[in-house]
Amino acid sequence: MAMEFWDINVWSFLITMTLLLGVMMLANTLRRLIKPLRQSLMPSAVLGGFLLLLIEFAIKRLFNISLFDNMTLEALTYHGLGLGVVAITLTSDSGSKVDRKKERRTIFDFGVTVVSTYLMQAVLGLIITIGLFYVMGMFPAAGLLLPMGYGQGPGQAYNWGNVFQNVWGFENGSSYGLTLAAMGAVSGSIGGLIYLERWKRKGVIKNHENAQEIDDLSESPVSGQNEIPLSESMDKLTIQVALVFIGYIMTFLVMKGIDAIVETGVMGNFGYNTIRPLSWGFNFLFASFTAELLKAILKLFKKGGLLKREYTSDFLQSRISGFMFDLMVVASIAAINLEAFKVKSFLVSLIIICTLGLVVTYWYCDFVCKRIFPSIRHESFLALYGVLAGTNSTAIILLREMDPSLKTPVAKYIFYQVFYASLFGFPMILLMGYAPQGLTQTWITFGAMIVLFVVMNLILFRSRVFKRKPAKAK
Repeated sequence: MAMEFWDINVWSFLITMTLLLGVMMLANTLRRLIKPLRQSLMPSAVLGGFLLLLIEFAIKRLFNISLFDNMTLEALTYHGLGLGVVAITLTSDSGSKVDRKKERRTIFDFGVTVVSTYLMQAVLGLIITIGLFYVMGMFPAAGLLLPMGYGQGPGQAYNWGNVFQNVWGFENGSSYGLTLAAMGAVSGSIGGLIYLERWKRKGVIKNHENAQEIDDLSESPVSGQNEIPLSESMDKLTIQVALVFIGYIMTFLVMKGIDAIVETGVMGNFGYNTIRPLSWGFNFLFASFTAELLKAILKLFKKGGLLKREYTSDFLQSRISGFMFDLMVVASIAAINLEAFKVKSFLVSLIIICTLGLVVTYWYCDFVCKRIFPSIRHESFLALYGVLAGTNSTAIILLREMDPSLKTPVAKYIFYQVFYASLFGFPMILLMGYAPQGLTQTWITFGAMIVLFVVMNLILFRSRVFKRKPAKAK
């Protein structure tokens, strides 16, 4: 059947994209015009997501029609994370040397802090949802979505909520995860504002008018040394987008290969119930790996003389990643199913878990930064809390209130710590696929999370716990 240009299906994706991008522009305009919104430090993508959610709710109630297909929004949330990670990984690390011993140790401690906070959030979440299971039949493993929503963001919150829903029967699991991620972004702004006001009153942090709007390109040139020209037979932006999609399809092939092994049945139910949702759910980890592989291939081509110039552009790849992450955030919030809030256990658990998630994450980040990063205490708190309760955008916005031009290396530490966080967080990832299988498994996971949390803190506070006694004078 021939395609008819007036068919709504031809235009539906473009309409959805226009809505997402349009509400972000509207939200950005409102932030600039309305001082309380600007002072709230809420990212435009987060505000735009809530605006679109309310607009969709109103139109559905008044006219009984939907502006978009939720499956499209969920797909954009899922793929936005993977594509964004590929783009940010394709940027080079030249000019940002982190080989000094102190910096390596700080980056290591940032990674351990991130994992330790994930574990603390998981323990808190499980205490709440296991308790509510006995009171009102709440899905007991739902508490594990707290670190996915607050710590990992909307991409992972949706991925795991979807797995809990479709594989293990957690009703409205996708919306639960997405709501946690949305409220995490709000919590990041609220907690960050509380911290900033607390230390501004003490004179430690100075006011910077519109600090979150500052964008100093002097340290991030539009065109790096020996890069391809902006425009030739193929536009430079086209090449950057092509590299991102090639890297992401390499990710798909890796996950498809793992799935092919699962399909052989050699791993039994463990393969179907744990490995499959893990591999497809953590697309961003594979995306990081394949992007590094693509970078290595490009370097080999250049070394072999097949390529004469640098094909990846740090500036453009950073812009692509920013676009993908903004798109992911606004789509994830708009995809929340408000009908799920009619379920009592859903609403009660969210209120408790979001509130306590904010308080405990704030307290723990403050506790750690004061003791582990004393020389960059405030910068570290703003960046870590922003990431662990909101999004990367929240972290950068909060950090700029303290360090407007990002002259401290803290912003880079947030990205470099991912390797250590992935390494130490792997046992937690495995438990994410084990816990929802039943109440017994949830209790076992709860105990394992406590043990891992203790271990991570022993590593983090190693200099205090294993402090050597000074040698006695002879």
